[in-house]
Amino acid sequence: QPVEATDDAFWDQFWADTATSVQDVFALVPAAEIRAVREESPSNLATLCYKAVEKLVQGAESGCHTEKERQIVLNCCRLLTRILPYIFEDPDWRGFFWSTVPGAGRGGGDEDDENARPLAESLLLAVTDLLFCPDFTVQSHRRSTVDTAEDIHSIDSCEYIWEAGVGFAHSPQPNYIHDLNRTELLKLLLTCFSEAMYLPPSSDSSNTNPWVQFFCSTENRHALPLFTSLLNVVCAYDPVGYGIPYNHLLFSDYREPLVEEAAQVLIVTLDYDSSTSSSPTVDGTTTGTAMDDVDPPGPDNLFVNYLSRIHREEDFQFILKGVARLLSTPLVQTYLPNSAKKIQFHQELLVLFWKLCDFNKKFLFFVLKSSDVLDILVPILYFLNDARADQSRVGLMHIGVFILLLLSGERNFGVRLNKPYSVRVPMDIPVFTGTHADLLIIVFHKIITSGHQRLQPLFDCLLTIVVNVSPYLKSLSMVAANKLLHLLEAFSTTWFLFSAVQNHHLVFFLLEVFNNIIQYQFDGNSNLVYAVIRKRNVFHQLANLPTDSQAIQKGLQRKKKSPEPISRTNSQDGVSMEGSRPAAPAEPGTLKTSLVATPGIDKLTEKSQVSEDGTMRSLEPEASQLSPEGNPPAALSDGEPWSGEPSHSRRDRRRLSSTSSSGQWTPTPDWVMSWKSKLPLQTIMRLLQVLVPQVEKICIDKGLTDESEILKFLQHGTLVGLLPVPHPILIRKYQANSGTAMWFRTYMWGVIYLRNVDPPIWYDTDVKLFEIQRV
Repeated sequence: QPVEATDDAFWDQFWADTATSVQDVFALVPAAEIRAVREESPSNLATLCYKAVEKLVQGAESGCHTEKERQIVLNCCRLLTRILPYIFEDPDWRGFFWSTVPGAGRGGGDEDDENARPLAESLLLAVTDLLFCPDFTVQSHRRSTVDTAEDIHSIDSCEYIWEAGVGFAHSPQPNYIHDLNRTELLKLLLTCFSEAMYLPPSSDSSNTNPWVQFFCSTENRHALPLFTSLLNVVCAYDPVGYGIPYNHLLFSDYREPLVEEAAQVLIVTLDYDSSTSSSPTVDGTTTGTAMDDVDPPGPDNLFVNYLSRIHREEDFQFILKGVARLLSTPLVQTYLPNSAKKIQFHQELLVLFWKLCDFNKKFLFFVLKSSDVLDILVPILYFLNDARADQSRVGLMHIGVFILLLLSGERNFGVRLNKPYSVRVPMDIPVFTGTHADLLIIVFHKIITSGHQRLQPLFDCLLTIVVNVSPYLKSLSMVAANKLLHLLEAFSTTWFLFSAVQNHHLVFFLLEVFNNIIQYQFDGNSNLVYAVIRKRNVFHQLANLPTDSQAIQKGLQRKKKSPEPISRTNSQDGVSMEGSRPAAPAEPGTLKTSLVATPGIDKLTEKSQVSEDGTMRSLEPEASQLSPEGNPPAALSDGEPWSGEPSHSRRDRRRLSSTSSSGQWTPTPDWVMSWKSKLPLQTIMRLLQVLVPQVEKICIDKGLTDESEILKFLQHGTLVGLLPVPHPILIRKYQANSGTAMWFRTYMWGVIYLRNVDPPIWYDTDVKLFEIQRV
């Protein structure tokens, strides 16, 4: 039966209890009970929510000076965290927090109803005030304890930023009670924002999250200090502590839960589709039309705005060092097992790093300006290598590859990769001596040859990254050169080329890599040239690829006999690094969340041509003519084809290849001819024509079987004037699009869902943005 809102004795029992924890609240208020109240006595649920928000508002007004008030605030906070998901899962209730409550006007009188705030706004404003509440969540600057009530409105929260870093030089005394209180309030914020989880994924990026929108608007007077506090708390965190081994086992780390919560709140507030907005371009002019002049430049989401406006070198340095330090914690090789703390929130950090590079081009250029970018690259390669066999970590694989794709669009990234790789991070890859470029190629080879099936949609991306950096690679090691040729060998078998409509693109990418290195970096790359000469039959077979129906059928027959996607033999893997563990598949029963499809490489990137002076200009895609690597269909994360490809390429394909009665695609001679004639083999054929006779002569003359002599010859050889005119360098730069924006949203909320297990905020509620699956 409905309880009157005025019956304070009844309602107060929900938050008057002294020492509860958030876990207690979850245990005391079971899901079934919340749903029962929602269905059977909705007015009681409404009153409970409204009363809890009212208590938070009162706490924020008064400044929480007594222990009792703080306890009430924390309990209301926990209660709302528990209840909100059940309000979001029911479409009829979703608008509840955005309605005004009768009689909830500021003055308590009924005539105030017109300007009463929706409940959601009152809740968000109260939480932000409470996050800068002296002696509750921040250190008080006052000596005396005679604080008056209006203080909370007169304080300048910019003086109470939680941590030194961007835009703030003073590092406050750590106080674990404040950290715990902040963590509880941020957990409630994250729960408010999680309404996004209860809406199915849609490509329409206009449906912004109303909670985030209000929170990041000028209505929130603490927006700047809060943004700065969250960013600084994350980037200043040092989990290793004072270098004492086992430190983390002796002292409970009160910072870590706060840092995790801060990172999650931060990435959710930055969930913003930059492809549809008139975001400021690198030179600060907006890309909007003249009609947009009414809006201030930059997005109205203040967090995105602030992020895009950070510009001081020392701020960039602080952010980059912080992110790199945290991403590297799993890699710290110590002699004492488990002596260094491993953080668990690397996925949130990768999303944050992505947002920084995507929204702040000056930051991206800063990252690439020095070899500090390698401190981000190595951990990413470590995660990619480690997760390659684990089906529950497909999302991590994607974001790692996306970041590398974004970086590889800039010339400086390729140049930085030439730095020798000397740190020995334990990874199960062959031991090699070489540069960071070698490391990248060896790890990519490992992902392609020994990752699980669901990574196939990433092959295009992986090879695009290698193509983008290839013109700048000064000298590949023999190990890396052999890996590239092994990939070409695997991808150019007839059954692989004929078994799927876009497989030949991988061969085009690899040939482009070889051409770039031969034309632009021939001098230092005798290892690669030697590998090409040794495997010359692969190139001859490609040039003589049969195109008649009989040969195509025969090629496809071979596939049925060898189901293995890529032969692992003859890959000469050698010994793995010391201290490394092989990449393991997920434990059966591991929970994972589904992901939406990622756009194909042609949607993800746009082609730019590098001119003589090193500047890039974007190439307009020619609609009329379909390039040989025309539109690869994008693929779902499960490797199913996606029907979202442009109709003209589907039409062309139907013309070039017959669709059999079962609706399955089959290769035809015309189709093979259409791309075989465009294989860029001229440069390599010319190289073989010139060098093979000379190498054979050396072998015969000196009776040589020793490769060092041949390598010495190749090092001093030159092909100047013998090769075709160098082709212009083509770079495929990542371009923002709503497809990736939606992918990031589902990935990010999936990570947050799975990482919040204690208490399990969203577990067992009717989430619509993704499916929860077991491996």
